[in-house]
Amino acid sequence: MPKTADLRLPDPSRWKALAFIALAQLMVVLDATIVNIALPHAQTALHISDANKQWVITAYALAFGGLLLFGGRIADLWGRKRTFVVGLVGFALASALGGAAQNQAMLFGSRALQGVFGALLAPAALSLLAVMFTDAKERAKAFGIYGAIAGGGGAVGLILGGFLTQALNWRWTFFVNIPFAVVAAAGAYFVIREPSGSRNRSALDIPGVVLSALGLVSLVYGFTRAESAGWSDGLTIGMFVASAVLLLAFVLTESKVASPLLPLRVVLDRNRGGVYLSLGLAVIAMFGLFLFLTYYLQVVKGYSPIRTGFAFLPMIAGMITGSTQIGARLMTRVPARKLMGPGFLVAAIGMLLLTRLDIDSSYAAVILPGQLLLGLGMGTAFMPAMSLATHGVEPRDSGVASAMVNTSQQVGGAIGTALLNTIAASAATAYASSHAALGARDPELLKLQAMVHGFTGAIWWAVGILLAASAIAVTFINAGRPSTGPAAGGPGAGGADGVEDELRMPVVAH
Repeated sequence: MPKTADLRLPDPSRWKALAFIALAQLMVVLDATIVNIALPHAQTALHISDANKQWVITAYALAFGGLLLFGGRIADLWGRKRTFVVGLVGFALASALGGAAQNQAMLFGSRALQGVFGALLAPAALSLLAVMFTDAKERAKAFGIYGAIAGGGGAVGLILGGFLTQALNWRWTFFVNIPFAVVAAAGAYFVIREPSGSRNRSALDIPGVVLSALGLVSLVYGFTRAESAGWSDGLTIGMFVASAVLLLAFVLTESKVASPLLPLRVVLDRNRGGVYLSLGLAVIAMFGLFLFLTYYLQVVKGYSPIRTGFAFLPMIAGMITGSTQIGARLMTRVPARKLMGPGFLVAAIGMLLLTRLDIDSSYAAVILPGQLLLGLGMGTAFMPAMSLATHGVEPRDSGVASAMVNTSQQVGGAIGTALLNTIAASAATAYASSHAALGARDPELLKLQAMVHGFTGAIWWAVGILLAASAIAVTFINAGRPSTGPAAGGPGAGGADGVEDELRMPVVAH
């Protein structure tokens, strides 16, 4: 038994609090998928060029990814409840601005603001779960519900996005966030009771904030710039060099300052480091695919926005099944790597099926099974990954540990969108150049064939990335299955495969 005891009883309102935390997550996921569906229509309405269209996604990801560590630290400093509510209110206001956008600059700006407030909201939500649910079985159930609602949010977003875009217009895909945010903020204000004594009131590490934000933004912008200017462009190379220098300076700073933005103990833990790296790689593959499939279904296959939304449902169904029926059920019984490694491998097989896409591909024969396997594998891997990433951290570090989960996902998503879009664009251009004779006879056919060739070329890269994520999960992560007792917040130590994990929270006395 641990030497210390925590005499606080579990918060009786923790399950009600979970409902409002999950509603906020629903809004964030819904917003991401809605924007994917609405993007072709917003692009036409605001005269956004093909080269700039990805900024609707990337502007959000840059701000979100660049400021997540800052947001996690603010949650530890201000209090997670307060940060959560401020993030929700700001996200609602930014969504209203996006819905009212009159030009591309206004739309991109609103997406960046959504990212800023999302960077406050997301780590606060996840760290609230980490500090409110300390029993391993309750924790597994809470993370399972959180993940299922996140997956369900994808389904709601795809269908609602299609309906709003087709029946009203794309602007309502932004306005719809407002009621979600208002209800979640009001519920959180009255219901959430954050455990006392879990804040980190150390002085804010300003150099760390600046270096991490600039380093991450430079990294993502480098990938984004490569699409339009090429990999050998001077500014592209300069962004990558600047990113490397800034992030190295950030690591050196964090090793020396008294109160670091990101305590290196959080990421140097073998298991958490493996989770952050494998999750980031997996999301690189996922985000690029969402964009490709949206354009493939609407532009190549001629699907309406609503039909496109329904066409994505098998992936969402797979994710919900993987997270609730496999991941959440098994994460207290088997080591995380035995779920994450096979999960990413199954996702890679699903992605491999999608490399067979051509302009005449059958939805039932190619896209449906590919999506099912992709969703099932990702859902299975994500549940234990999210729990393990905050498992065993000291309560004062729970905000920044949660922020690292979101940082790996959001930076991975931004890199995925930019990197795979760049690869697809280059492959499409090369295909069009080598098939100029076809272009003379049927330019529209050549355009579609080149587009699909670009998509499949990038999807091959996504297959390799998922295989790498699987290998990293199996190699790095060595924690055993979590205890069925209290599950978070003590000193971190990974156990051998099949052995009770030594990560512990002070026992809760009843």
